[in-house]
Amino acid sequence: MRRRAGAALAAGALLLSVTACSEDGSGAPTARPSPKASAPSARPAPVWRTAPASIAALGDSITVGFDACTVLSDCPEVSWSTGTSPEVDSLARRLLERPAGHSWNLARTGALMSDLPDQVDAAEAHRPELVTVLIGANDACRSEVHAMTPASAFRADFTRAMKKLRKTLPRTQVYIAAVPDLMRLWSEGRKNPLGKQVWQLGICGSMLRDPDDLTDTATERREEVRDRVKAYNKALEEVCAEDSLCRFDPEVFDYRFTERQLSSWDWFHPGVRGQGELAEMAFRTITRKGPVA
Repeated sequence: MRRRAGAALAAGALLLSVTACSEDGSGAPTARPSPKASAPSARPAPVWRTAPASIAALGDSITVGFDACTVLSDCPEVSWSTGTSPEVDSLARRLLERPAGHSWNLARTGALMSDLPDQVDAAEAHRPELVTVLIGANDACRSEVHAMTPASAFRADFTRAMKKLRKTLPRTQVYIAAVPDLMRLWSEGRKNPLGKQVWQLGICGSMLRDPDDLTDTATERREEVRDRVKAYNKALEEVCAEDSLCRFDPEVFDYRFTERQLSSWDWFHPGVRGQGELAEMAFRTITRKGPVA
């Protein structure tokens, strides 16, 4: 009798246990869902700021205002990026409340793209909110066409510079100006007899040598230089596009400048008016709201 009672009690306990495990009351055991791992919250995309508080300018002779004020001399006060001249109205004057002490011109006359990583190192100490870059003309302006920087090397050096900048200055915005159209420089500058004489001293021989030579050979040489500049600009645009805080400005190549914007000392570098035009183009790109097409 005791054995039957014990068996009945055990059976009842088992029935209660199974019923408690049932979600729908049917008596069939239902597996409880395992808790899902919480998905990591996505970081918001960096937002481009149209009013940076500090600027570091990197690049070559164009950015230090070479031959814009006096012959064979840098003139950083008229630089399109960080200059102090009201005649140019540089980016620093337009964007910064206090340009003095909050802008630095680290460009160097004669610089090549291979020099840009070292200029990035110099910028790191200042922690700028915006870095401007205009470089590449010297890579195409060589004594001969075969001496131009290969497009692959140009891209590799620019990529290296951007990686270094992003590693040390992760929140800094970058404005990249296209390499100017050297073919237009030839077509405009050759209108001035004095300019052509100055070019004979060896300025940008790959493009400007024998400016009145219109033979097929000379034309092909100039076209090869222009094609190389286009390849440089393609590299600048594509590498910049991989960085959410980088803006590339093709307008610097497309701009239809005239000899009025060129230096009256060499008819090659931008004069004061040319520096002002560069500042205006950069200002439009940097202050544009939303993505740049």
